[in-house]
Order: sequence, then C-alpha cells, then structure tokens
Amino acid sequence: MRVAVIGAGVAGLVTALELAERGVAVELFERAATLGQQACSWAAGGMLAPWCERESAEEAVVTLGRQALDWWPRHYPGTLARGTLVLAPARDAGELTRFAARTSGFERLDGDGVAALELDLAGRFRQGLFFAQEAHLDPRLAMAALAQALQAAGVPIHYGVEADETALDADRIVDCRGLSARDRLSALRGVRGEMLVLRTDEISLNRPVRLLHPRIPLYVVPRSDGHFMIGATMIESDDRSRVSARSAIELLSAAYALHPAFGEAEIVELRADVRPAFPDNLPRIVEDGGVLRFNGLFRHGFLLSPALARQVADRLLASKELSDADHRQRRHA
Repeated sequence: MRVAVIGAGVAGLVTALELAERGVAVELFERAATLGQQACSWAAGGMLAPWCERESAEEAVVTLGRQALDWWPRHYPGTLARGTLVLAPARDAGELTRFAARTSGFERLDGDGVAALELDLAGRFRQGLFFAQEAHLDPRLAMAALAQALQAAGVPIHYGVEADETALDADRIVDCRGLSARDRLSALRGVRGEMLVLRTDEISLNRPVRLLHPRIPLYVVPRSDGHFMIGATMIESDDRSRVSARSAIELLSAAYALHPAFGEAEIVELRADVRPAFPDNLPRIVEDGGVLRFNGLFRHGFLLSPALARQVADRLLASKELSDADHRQRRHA
C-alpha cells in the first residue's frame, strides 16, 4: 500500500510516522517551504494534559489523550513527565474548586506543597492541584524530531508542494491540512489562539503551571534556556493577523500575577494562529471516497494526534486486508 499524507503539521507528521512504522510506504506533502512555517502546531503549548483538559472538554479527550503519554516519550525523548500544577490567587479560590469538580487524577496541595514542587512560587499561593501523570514537550523540537525520524525511515517529505489529490500517485490519501481543508469539510471553523514567549533568569519552573482566573485563564510552559511560552486565548475567528495589544496586555498581566519576575522578562516572540475545530470541538476522521480526512484537533493537537493517527492506520490497513481478501476470492473463483 502506498499512502500520501497531505499536511506536515503535528497531525500529518504523527500519522505518517505511525503508518511508516507499520510497514506502509508513505510520502508526505507540505505546501509551506519549511517545517512549521504555516502550521498552527508551531504555536502550540505542547501540554500533554488529558485530565486538566477535562475541565472544558468531553471525556473522550481524556480517554484518547492518555495514549499520548505513552506515544510521545517513545518518539521524542525530550518529553518531560513532570505533571501539571494548577493554581489560583486567593481571591479566585472558587475557580480552583470549580476546576477540581470537573477533573480527576489530581492531588490537592497546600502552600507548602506548592513550594515543594516550585520553589520560586513559595509563599505566593495557599493551595493548588497537582496532576502528577501529565507531561509536556517543546512542539517545535518535537516536530523536528518526527521529521528526522521520517527521513531516517525513508519517508520523503516534499516541501513547497500544493498537493493535488487527483494527481497523487498513491493507493490512499490522508488529508491533514487543518483549516485549509474547509474546501472539503464545510463544518470546520477557526479558533484563534495567541501566545508569547518570554525569557528571564529570575524565575525557574519545572512543569507547566495553569493560573485560573474568571476572565483570563493562563498557562505558562517552561522551555529551555530561561524561555517560557505563555498562552490561553481562544477567540472565535479565522483571523491570522498579529497579536492584538489587548491580548498581549492580558497575557502579560496574568503572567505578572503568577510571579512579578515576568514583569522584567524579555519578550522574545508574539504569535497568533488559527486552530481547526468542528462544532463539538472533537476531532474526526471522515471517509471521502479514497481519501481519509483527519481534522478538527482544536487545542488538542499534540494530545490527541497519536490516538487519531492510530485510528487512521487501523482503517487503512483494515481496508487493505479486505481488498486483498476480495482479490484472493476473485482469483480462486
């Protein structure tokens, strides 16, 4: 079986690698000139947090997302299994209670427990929730690692190619184009997300921290060399323009509320992009003739792509087995 995968965001990369590992001949096509140039995955937080995501997502996100905690460490050694810390200012303690009521898999912490996990936050928060089984990664390094693994497995990656489904020399096609696939998936909508990267040596964090706030929930994800990715915005919009002043101020204000050291941090990057989502915010695999359309990862790209890629591979290989069986029956007849 020869399979063409269109789109080299996290969905396409994970799907191509899952297929290659099962012995399928794969080619990957990406319209951008370089890895990540047009992928919303490039601006992701990289949190593998199925239990935390249950606060605003369906139970299916937990069930499917747990598979990522096994898949990513095997394919990207830089995956860090250090859990997630969820906090709230004293005045917003009710937000922490609400978050706990909608999630599971956590340990309740007092102020000393918070300090034991994150020394630089000592004395700043009276209580928290610790989701010990969760993990995180750097999306850009992880995507580069997958691209290298594909090349090592002999999978060609064609950059700068606007793939035409009707002209591809393949037995089956997997469409992982994200929001660009609205020409085939009319139910897709865009959800804009904005992020910034700060750099400071004044604070150190070991794991992602979610700061709850009734208006501006925030997550801070530590990366290497004093860098921190900060995000949270979800805006119903297809607009890929630059980060607005309002969003930048809100993100920076929330980061300062977590720790004043962020007030003196260097702004390294501001970026906005648009995530593809279906009306229920759950991903789908849609059969469309000889094409499987894998889309709608919403804000769960790195979390849900391994489970959905496995489903894509299962479907393709099952269809091949049926085709082979039919061919044998016709031959014997």
